[in-house]
Amino acid sequence: MDNTTLSQQAAEALTYLQKKVPAELHEPVVGITCGSGLSGLAESVLPEPRCEIPYTDIPHFPPSTVHGHAGKFLFGLLELNKKPIVLMVGRVHYYEGHSIQSITIPVRLMKRLGVETIIVTNAAGSLNPDYSVGDLVILNDHINLAGLAGIHPLRGPNADDFGTRFPALSDAYDLDLRRRAHQLWKSLGRGTKSTRRLHEGVYAFVGGPSYETRAECRILRSFGADVVGMSTVPEIIVARHCNIRVFALSLVTNNAVLEAGPRGDDIAIQGSSAQDLYKAIEKGKANHEEVLAAGQNAAADVQQLVGLLVRDILSTDHAH
Repeated sequence: MDNTTLSQQAAEALTYLQKKVPAELHEPVVGITCGSGLSGLAESVLPEPRCEIPYTDIPHFPPSTVHGHAGKFLFGLLELNKKPIVLMVGRVHYYEGHSIQSITIPVRLMKRLGVETIIVTNAAGSLNPDYSVGDLVILNDHINLAGLAGIHPLRGPNADDFGTRFPALSDAYDLDLRRRAHQLWKSLGRGTKSTRRLHEGVYAFVGGPSYETRAECRILRSFGADVVGMSTVPEIIVARHCNIRVFALSLVTNNAVLEAGPRGDDIAIQGSSAQDLYKAIEKGKANHEEVLAAGQNAAADVQQLVGLLVRDILSTDHAH
């Protein structure tokens, strides 16, 4: 699928949504992507007016198949008499079998809807020993391993109606939005009321769905990555290609295992039982259930920070 076809598909999806979404919710200026375990962000939206549309109903839209991702667009308001917003309640991933281009159709569609700023959240594994499970990380850069290998959402003919052939990414993560987020976090007094901390760091994108090996984690850390995950970066690239401002936030849901682990010829394990060997090699093993659990535990803080940031954007950038 080339990018010209994607432009046509985005236009057809837009036509469908414009017929389904109430007029007062047209032209949302902020889009939010809810990552694993973070769909509770949808609770911030007022009960009326709102409109929910499953991905499976939208033409050309890739379905979400991962547990913890509801798979729907939600249009609504955070406050009455303010500009509407749109949320992706659950995202689609490359590892689900979709092409790298098709998983970014939602971002192109957001651009067509009128979105000027996108807030992307995700669950990520920590590579930085200073980070703890439950901490939040504002992204200020990324390492696109798949893209460096040629699996890139802008590969193929350029969609000129969206952006330039060679978009720069050195400014991908908006500095003003990052500054505002830090200020808002401080205003919440999280430093005294909670052990949850807010950092800034670099996100490494890997294809998934398997979690990274110990050696891979050490490589990523040596490259300068602070967190690692299976999403976000393709969306960021396409958002910047579309000239959409970007704010990205990772929730640390597990600590990646960086140490090499026991060797088979280690004297210390000779004579150990099978159960003891299992415990030794399984230490720190990641699983999706802990990702969802960490998301649920952090939901209130994430919702509050993102909600305040969106309100700030709507009040200062789009004052009525």
